[in-house]
Amino acid sequence: MSGGLGTFIPIILMFVLFYFLLIRPQQKRQKAVQQMQSDLKKGDKIVTIGGLHGTIDSIDESKVVIKCGDGSRLTYDRNAIREVTEAAKEAQA
Repeated sequence: MSGGLGTFIPIILMFVLFYFLLIRPQQKRQKAVQQMQSDLKKGDKIVTIGGLHGTIDSIDESKVVIKCGDGSRLTYDRNAIREVTEAAKEAQA
């Protein structure tokens, strides 16, 4: 009886280790990316997943218009934003 339980303990430990080393950190990263994408605002300097650098010109629920260095404006899906390199400066009253 205890021999059967002894064979399952290494498998259970392997799943616990797998969860804490792979699954949990990935969930934290995904949550952080979702939070960053929901906090986007006009004037933020961003980088897309494709490597485009630009500034947010306008934003709505699912799309972002990015102003590039040459003055062109491109529309991207909000989920295409990889990181914010510089947050927009708040307007001082």
